[in-house]
Amino acid sequence: MRTDLLTPAKDRPDHFDLTVDGETLPDAAFVHPRLPGHLSIAWFRHAAPVLDHWYEEEEEIFVHPRDPYKRVDPIPSSRHVRVEIGGRVVADTRAPVLLYETGLPTRYYVPPGDVDFSLLEPTDSSTRCPYKGEASYWSLREPVEGVPADVAWAYHDPIPAAAPIKDHVAFYNEFVDIIVDGVKEERPETVFSKRE
Repeated sequence: MRTDLLTPAKDRPDHFDLTVDGETLPDAAFVHPRLPGHLSIAWFRHAAPVLDHWYEEEEEIFVHPRDPYKRVDPIPSSRHVRVEIGGRVVADTRAPVLLYETGLPTRYYVPPGDVDFSLLEPTDSSTRCPYKGEASYWSLREPVEGVPADVAWAYHDPIPAAAPIKDHVAFYNEFVDIIVDGVKEERPETVFSKRE
C-alpha cells in the first residue's frame, strides 16, 4: 500500500485520509482493531467511493471481498425443473444449472430458450454479487398478488467461477412454485422473503 498518499485524519485516531491527484478522500484507510499494525481500506458503507476497482490477483471483484468460507457452486443438471407463478408455467427445462450457495436454497437457473418471456418484462434493476457478477431483472407483465417485482434475474457476464449460469434465468424460490422431477418444493424462508 502506498502510505505516502495517506495523512492522519483530523478527528479520528488510527484513520487516514487518501490524497490522489489533488483529491482527498477522508477516512479512506484505518488501522483494523483486530489486526494491529495493518491498514484496511474502506470498502463499502463509506460516504463516497474510495476505490475505482478492486482485484484479487488479476480478477476484478465487486461489492466486497469474497469470503473464503462461502461456496457458490453452479452444477449443470438433467433434472426436470418447472417454474410456475400464479398457476402459469413460466419456465420448463431439462437442462438447468443448479446453483448451490452457502446459506441460501438451491437456485435453479433455466436456459433462456426454456423461459416464457412473454410473461415477463425486463426492468431497470441491477445488483452486483461478488460471487456471481452483475444481475439484471424481470418482473411479471401481469402482477400476481404476493409476487414482488424483479422476481427473476440473470447474469449476462458472470465471473469465471460462475460461468455455467451465463444468461440463464433464476426465480426467487421464496415467491414462485418450483417443481423438480415432479415434486413441488417448499418455499424457503430467507433474507429475501421480506421483499415487496
